[in-house]
Amino acid sequence: MAAWTTGSNDGGVRRIRRDLHAFPELGFLEYRTAALTAAHLAKLGWTLRVGPEVMREDAMLGQPSAASVAEAKAAALAAGAPAEWIDRMPGGQTGIVAELRRGEGPVLALRFDMDALPVRETEAASHNPNAEGFRSARQGLMHACAHDGHTAIGLALAEQLANPAASWRGTLRLIFQPAEEGGRGAFPMVEAGILDDVDLFFAGHLGCHLPTGTVAAEARGFLFATRSDAVFTGAAAHAAASPQAGRNALLAGATAALGLHAISRHAGAVTHVNVGKMVAGGGRNIIADECLLQLEVRGDTPESLAFMDRRMMEVLNGAATMHGCTLETRLMGKNFGAANDPEAASIVASVAGRTEGIATVLPFRKMDGCDDATTMIRRVQERGGKGTYFLIGSTIANVHHAIDFDIDEAALDHGVRLFMGIVETALAPR
Repeated sequence: MAAWTTGSNDGGVRRIRRDLHAFPELGFLEYRTAALTAAHLAKLGWTLRVGPEVMREDAMLGQPSAASVAEAKAAALAAGAPAEWIDRMPGGQTGIVAELRRGEGPVLALRFDMDALPVRETEAASHNPNAEGFRSARQGLMHACAHDGHTAIGLALAEQLANPAASWRGTLRLIFQPAEEGGRGAFPMVEAGILDDVDLFFAGHLGCHLPTGTVAAEARGFLFATRSDAVFTGAAAHAAASPQAGRNALLAGATAALGLHAISRHAGAVTHVNVGKMVAGGGRNIIADECLLQLEVRGDTPESLAFMDRRMMEVLNGAATMHGCTLETRLMGKNFGAANDPEAASIVASVAGRTEGIATVLPFRKMDGCDDATTMIRRVQERGGKGTYFLIGSTIANVHHAIDFDIDEAALDHGVRLFMGIVETALAPR
């Protein structure tokens, strides 16, 4: 627990990040991360709401199975997470909202995501987590998108902000969000009302192909996306003796996968499709009676996403019909684009321009990706508030989601200073 008791000024933010990196957890299963985060924040004097207090269960897409939750809780307990906080987070409801109030003033919310990815971390000796001894201890799971760094920044920031001498006035709300990957975690938190009274909202991301020492005051070009599971059900039969009695779900899935990637592109729009996982069959001499595809489609506007959604369903239904299978689709996640507010972006630009370690400030950077912080920004804007999503440069070892992804840890201190400057500016005494 020593790594969770110091701020950024003596390297504590790095120790927290490395501790988190070594124990990655998937979305809605971040029990160790969330429980240790809650315990640390409570010790600092923050007022906490967790689990069902900040997440609506009926708004959770891709909710994990009871068995997965039980396994994640057991692993978290074995790794030192406090049971009293785990017990307050049933059914994958691992979100946390921490709040401090100091007199009258605006309500400022900052978002930090916590989840990892189903990526097997490289074993290459040159990979810094291997060289420094903090590689993932969980086979097949990895922090390959810097969320370990985001959570560490939020925790180091929380320690500095809890100092009674800190100069700010108003209400400060730190949101530690589960399940950003796949566009799942923001919805249940938004639907729980945690943003309904927020005046200003900020979220940031490390890396994103910006070098260390660079900040983009806003990320533009967030995509709209639909994340789905498609299940083809056929009939098993002996592959040689009676193939005519079978209905091959594996072939239906394979046909669909190829067809999805063959969807024609839309003139004047940005569209993407990916089938990321396919699971089928039980043996080499058995016609597969079930096949699961995990897939996503994306577009740069609601209209281009609607085009991709329509073509996706046509391809899936066609593949099912071709091979005599039934089809079930399940919505597992959804992302919306959002426009940043110039007033919020200008705060980031102003703060970055006077932040130690930041040499270059860009007005914006095109994102061409998704982050469900946009769901939070949209809700804040609907209620009359302002928000922006900005980028914190960090020279990376390889692209996001790669097996050898890693950040430049110098950017962690930059992130803490940036968020601290945002707080001091947005909540400056008036």
